[in-house]
Amino acid sequence: MNTHNLFDYPNNLQIIFDKLTKNGIHSILIGGYVRDKFLSLDSKDIDIELYGVNSFNELENILEEFGEVNSVGKSFGVCKLTLQNLDLDFTLPRSDNKIASGHCGFEITIDNDLDFVTATSRRDFTINAIGFDVLNKKILDPYNGQEDIKNKLLRAVNIDTFSEDPLRILRAVGFAARFNFTLEPKLFNLCKKMYNSNALDELPRERIYTEIKKILLKSKKPSLAFLLLKELNGLQSFYPLDTLSYNSFNDALDSLNTYVDFKTLSDKTNILIMLSLISSYFKTEDTIVFITKLTNNKSILKEALTLLVNNFKVFYTDSELLRLACQVNIEHFLLFSQAKNKNINSDIFKTLKHRAKGLGVLHTKVKPFLQGRDIIALGLEPSKEFSHILELAYEAQINLKINSHIEATKWLQSYFKSQ
Repeated sequence: MNTHNLFDYPNNLQIIFDKLTKNGIHSILIGGYVRDKFLSLDSKDIDIELYGVNSFNELENILEEFGEVNSVGKSFGVCKLTLQNLDLDFTLPRSDNKIASGHCGFEITIDNDLDFVTATSRRDFTINAIGFDVLNKKILDPYNGQEDIKNKLLRAVNIDTFSEDPLRILRAVGFAARFNFTLEPKLFNLCKKMYNSNALDELPRERIYTEIKKILLKSKKPSLAFLLLKELNGLQSFYPLDTLSYNSFNDALDSLNTYVDFKTLSDKTNILIMLSLISSYFKTEDTIVFITKLTNNKSILKEALTLLVNNFKVFYTDSELLRLACQVNIEHFLLFSQAKNKNINSDIFKTLKHRAKGLGVLHTKVKPFLQGRDIIALGLEPSKEFSHILELAYEAQINLKINSHIEATKWLQSYFKSQ
C-alpha cells in the first residue's frame, strides 16, 4: 500500500512546518488524520508529533505567530492551535507508566530523546500508529498499519499493554464499526476477557459517553458496533440493552441504521434521537437508567422521555399539531418517528413538517395570544385566577376557537360577562 508520493496535507500548514524546521524541530503527522487519508476520509483534526523541541515555552512562542495557542494539555505535552477550519494538536513524544486503575491512571513523561518507533509504541492500534515525516516526505509505519488497513483488520500495537487502558475496548468496537474492520483474534479474545471482567466500570461515564457518541455519529451502520458488543459480552455494561429480546434488539439496531440517512447538522439532535430510538424498546424506568448511566445531561433525558410517550399518527388536524407542539419538538418527533416507521411513506413526514412549520410550531409551541397584561387592561388586579384564565384561553387557542389577539380579547370579555 505504497502511497508515499500521494500523501498530502492542507497547504496552509506548510508555513508552520517551515518555521518549526528552521528552529530544528522535526514534524511528523500521526494518528487519525494519517489513518483517514489511507481510508479516503476527510478529517479536520490533525495531530503533529514534534521531535527536537527544547522546551514547551519555545513551542508556544513559535506557534503564537499563527493564532491563539491553547496549552491546557501542557502537562501531557499537548499544545492546541486552531488554524482556519483545522484543529491542530502539537504533541511532544512521551511515555506512559500505569500507576492506577482507569483511563487516567497513567504517569506521563515527556521525553524528547524518544525515537518515533518507541514513542509510537504507546498507541492503541496499528492503524493509528502510522506517521508521515513532513521534512523527508516519507511514510513511517513501524507496526504495519497500512497492511492492516488493506486487510480491514484492527490490531493492537502492543497486545501485552493494551489492557492497561480499559477505554480501548470501547474504542476497538467504535473503529471496527466505523471502518467495517474485523478484530484480530488475539485482540478479540482480550477485549472479550476485559468486558467479562467489567473493565469499563473503572471509567467515568463521561469517557464512555464520548466513545458512544462517536459510534453513533460516525458509523454508517451503528448496528455493527452493538452486534460486536454482543459478541464480546459487552452489552452488560449498557444495561438494559442486554435484557432486550432478540427481535427488540434487532429492531432497535435497524432504526439506528435507518436514522443515519436522516441525520441533521446538529450532533446534539442526532444523539438525542439515536438514544431515544434505542430507549424506545425499554420501559420508562429502564430508559432513565440507560441514559443517566451514560450522561448527566438532564435535557436529553427529559426530551427523550417526551418523544417516547407520544405515539405517531399518519394524520393530524391543525389543532392536534398545536397540541403536540406543547409536548415535543415536532421536528425531532418526526425524525424519530420516521426512523421507527421506515415503511410509512416519507411524503407523510414531509407534509407534516411543512404544516407544522406553517403553523409556527415546528420547534416550539405556539405563543399565546392572551397575556396577563390584557387582563390587567380590563381593570383587574393580578391574582391567582390569572393563571387559570390564561390556561383556558390557551386551550381555546389550541382548539382554534381563538385565532388572533383581537379574538382573544373578545373571548376574555365574554368570559368575564359569563362569570
